[in-house]
Amino acid sequence: MDVSFLGGPQPQRGVGVVAPFDFALDRELWRWVPDDVSLHLTRTPFVPVEVSLDLARLVSEHETLREAVQALCAVAPEVVAYACTSGSFVGGVAGERGMCAAMEQSGEMPALTTSGALLAALHEIGAHRIALVTPYTRSVTSSLEDYLAEGGVTVTGRAYLGLTRHIWKVPYRDVVDMARQAVIGSADALFISCTNLPTYDVIPQLEAELRMPVLSANQVTMWAALQRIGEQAVGPYQALLDPVARRGPAALSSSPPSEPVLGPGPQFSGERGEPEAAFAGPPAAPEAEAAEGLEGPQFPDDPGPTPP
Repeated sequence: MDVSFLGGPQPQRGVGVVAPFDFALDRELWRWVPDDVSLHLTRTPFVPVEVSLDLARLVSEHETLREAVQALCAVAPEVVAYACTSGSFVGGVAGERGMCAAMEQSGEMPALTTSGALLAALHEIGAHRIALVTPYTRSVTSSLEDYLAEGGVTVTGRAYLGLTRHIWKVPYRDVVDMARQAVIGSADALFISCTNLPTYDVIPQLEAELRMPVLSANQVTMWAALQRIGEQAVGPYQALLDPVARRGPAALSSSPPSEPVLGPGPQFSGERGEPEAAFAGPPAAPEAEAAEGLEGPQFPDDPGPTPP
């Protein structure tokens, strides 16, 4: 049968993505990508370390990144993105810039990281004070706050899960609950950290409820990578990507809702109202850092999460 009339395949543009070995959200990344762009993913080598500052340093070593970029060069992407928040903020602003330089040198193409994309996205929407949601332990969350402070961004409130594995299993409900608890002060935007935490569908819902722009790690990564090649990320009703959403309720007010609807939320301690730990709804049970005294979420009249 003659199929010459089809005239395809259509030309495609490529975005290379270097992800940590435990990255499980390939499908979510694709949701931000227009039809004429392909993602080419590769992963860093496996190491037997759970999510922590040590792991962040291991998966962001320059030699590891160079080798990953060289592998991607075989399919000739136009830009390469390192899709890992903790791996790109653990060395501070200077460390993030060094990672980009190492990748650019290896692949002779533009390179960016999730944490660098985050600062660019906050600049894009004019946000200097943000609420922060992470699935991390306290130490990893604190390292992100340090990175943001270097970039001139103040964290007004935060909530975190204390997880060291299986982050991709966290349900949207837990993300929403954390967001409601993190927005406790005057914030310009909310950032949901970790490229392994699902966020695509929850972003427009939170923007409508919290009346502020909501950014996520995967969103800013795809936004920045596609920008580098003159393309636009696809994300209806997301203020960073959709001009209509940016003009709508999300841009009008930064006032949080008067009452949360779901769940009891994390328990707070101290005068600053910092959560000692946050949500751990099944199936992703938190594994806290014993050295830091984290014992998982503490709910009133509740013995805590059931061990896995």
